[in-house]
Amino acid sequence: MKFHAVATLPLVALTLLAPDVAHAGEAVARASDDAAGPATDAGADQDPGTDQIVVTAARTELPASALPLTVDVIAKEKLDQQVAIAGSVVDAVANLSPSFSPTRQKLSGAGETLRGRSPLYAINGIPQSTPVRDGSRDGYTIDPFFLDRVELIYGSNALQGIGATGGVVNQVVAGPPARDGVSGRALVQGSAGDGFHANGLGGKAAALVGWRGGAFDATVGAAYERRGLFYDGDGRIIGIDGTQGDVQDSESWSAFTRLGWQLSDTARLELFANRFQLKGDNEYVQVAGSRALGIPSTSVKGATRGEPVSNRVETVNLTLTDSDLGGGKLVLQAFFNRSRDIFGGSITSTFQDAAIAPVGTLFDQSANQSRKLGARFSYERTFADALTATIGFDSLWDRTAQSLIATGRDWVPPTTFRSLAPFTQLNLGLFDGKLRLAGGVRVEDVKLKVDDYTTLASYGARRVGGGNPSFRDALLNGGVIVEPVAGVRAYASYAEGYSIADIGRILRGINIPNVDIDTFLDISPVVSNNREIGVEVKRGPLDGSVTYFWSSSKLGSLLVLNSGGIYDVQRQRIEIEGLEINLGVRLPVDGLRASMGYAHLAGKTDTNGDDIVDTDLDGANISPDRLNLALDLSRGRVTARVQTGFYLSRNFKGFPPATRFEGYTLTDAMVRYDTGLGGVTLAVSNLFDESYITYNSDTVSVTDNARFFSGRGRAFTLGWDFRF
Repeated sequence: MKFHAVATLPLVALTLLAPDVAHAGEAVARASDDAAGPATDAGADQDPGTDQIVVTAARTELPASALPLTVDVIAKEKLDQQVAIAGSVVDAVANLSPSFSPTRQKLSGAGETLRGRSPLYAINGIPQSTPVRDGSRDGYTIDPFFLDRVELIYGSNALQGIGATGGVVNQVVAGPPARDGVSGRALVQGSAGDGFHANGLGGKAAALVGWRGGAFDATVGAAYERRGLFYDGDGRIIGIDGTQGDVQDSESWSAFTRLGWQLSDTARLELFANRFQLKGDNEYVQVAGSRALGIPSTSVKGATRGEPVSNRVETVNLTLTDSDLGGGKLVLQAFFNRSRDIFGGSITSTFQDAAIAPVGTLFDQSANQSRKLGARFSYERTFADALTATIGFDSLWDRTAQSLIATGRDWVPPTTFRSLAPFTQLNLGLFDGKLRLAGGVRVEDVKLKVDDYTTLASYGARRVGGGNPSFRDALLNGGVIVEPVAGVRAYASYAEGYSIADIGRILRGINIPNVDIDTFLDISPVVSNNREIGVEVKRGPLDGSVTYFWSSSKLGSLLVLNSGGIYDVQRQRIEIEGLEINLGVRLPVDGLRASMGYAHLAGKTDTNGDDIVDTDLDGANISPDRLNLALDLSRGRVTARVQTGFYLSRNFKGFPPATRFEGYTLTDAMVRYDTGLGGVTLAVSNLFDESYITYNSDTVSVTDNARFFSGRGRAFTLGWDFRF
């Protein structure tokens, strides 16, 4: 075991807010509207004195304006708009945040980054990632119908533990009923591509019903969605990703339950459970395209071998809160999370074993199986109306394996990740809050447990001795906030986040004899240091911010594609810097608002081990620059939005010319009318039917004709939602 503290470096950075998400100031104006629905009560997470939304992912009751962080809140109304346009939380975040990479429009989120690094997806703070063997399915673990809002914390941080090297995407579930009796909401919608092809039709039905009687409340819900095939801007069926998984030609089922007991005026016990499953229909197979001829991959009718590609996640969470225990607030949380991600099968050389079947004939497919148990504690108290102190302790046990389900073999052996992490945070307000100093430390004590195992025959059937490698690390954060006048805020901050390299890829690929895990495996954490400086202004009709940030890691975790078409992990120094600019203005027309957002990112890595970054990060590790423009209208019973994203061209120095990203522009629109008996929404994505190749396909695997995917063309969604 080794211990080392990561020293704070004297370097600052600057960052900025996305234009169409409610950041610290905008959240105040929208709080009453977004909490108005009878089936939810966002007020439970608000400070009644200031009416500011408290960002629960920040692990404090202080409002976002008191924190040296870039924080965005996608409120319920905005989230529903984006889901109607694009269909998922991942797409909603990607559409609204210029620093989030363009999505792959697939089930796998590999290569999708926030500020050039991986974000941590969470549900009410419960991590959805699998750190030992990253299956990149953590963006599809709950139906967005059951969410009240999505909280975004930008930049590396350890507020939620492992994984937030790019930031946190915390999905907050629907709250308890706002009044006694029965209340709820329902949604019915249909979707179709531009040609209204029968195999491209989809639909969704969902309902959430709540009851409250005195101290007790209960909420139950269910959602079902059927997705048809996707067509590109040229009217071609988009290629199915039969290996990593796809959201087209699929079905998803989701169930949600929330039970609450108000123990006293200040104490509440709450249990929620969620089950989500997305499964491919296995009715279409992929046909490779031709990069030389500019013909993207497509799909034709046909069945695939093995089990359908799927994603199944079950989460149970028990929380006890007391807002006035000894003058402070106590939060106790215990959770269970289980996932099973099945990938597509093939007769690949990796799976061959002459002891089972003749070489070249053995079909197999893999499944990631993970089980998490965790408990978290925090207590926060304010002293003399100036100093807010938080202490806490987090624990997590994650046991993950990647098995080959057709033959019952282990590709990645069962591996247990254990984390114990005490933390403390201090926030001091001076001069009536005009100046704030904040800082804290989190000590991560991590241990892996790997039993003896044997690698697959294709790696030489090597016998590997198990072990218990470990590390301990102190992760620091600190910052200063200045608010000289109401509505004007500036801050500078430093924060450390961490992850570990994809241990599973390393364990499964051992091909040399006499390996002992304790001496072979270096699990030193990927500690990323985020420095930023930000200025925010919210006065009158103006709402704007500018941020610059710089992020670095001495032992990064870089995905590099090998000759077999599989990503390996390389430990290289990585440096990323970026500028984010956002501006929102209420126009002199009733209910009309214009907004813009811009993000510039640049990243390099050290490829020769001399501790000097010398090569650009590629498209699997950093996103293109982007400009977002939007116009919102809210007048009477009508709400409408038009948004355009300009994905700017990018060259990757040190890479072949074929990796150049040409860029593209996408425009979406939606309109909703409140009929008095619910609202009718019409959303159109890719309004002008742009024909383009997705960013990941255009910049990564540039010799692979099968993974040459076009983006989705114009698509329509018509829905009706009703509250009672």
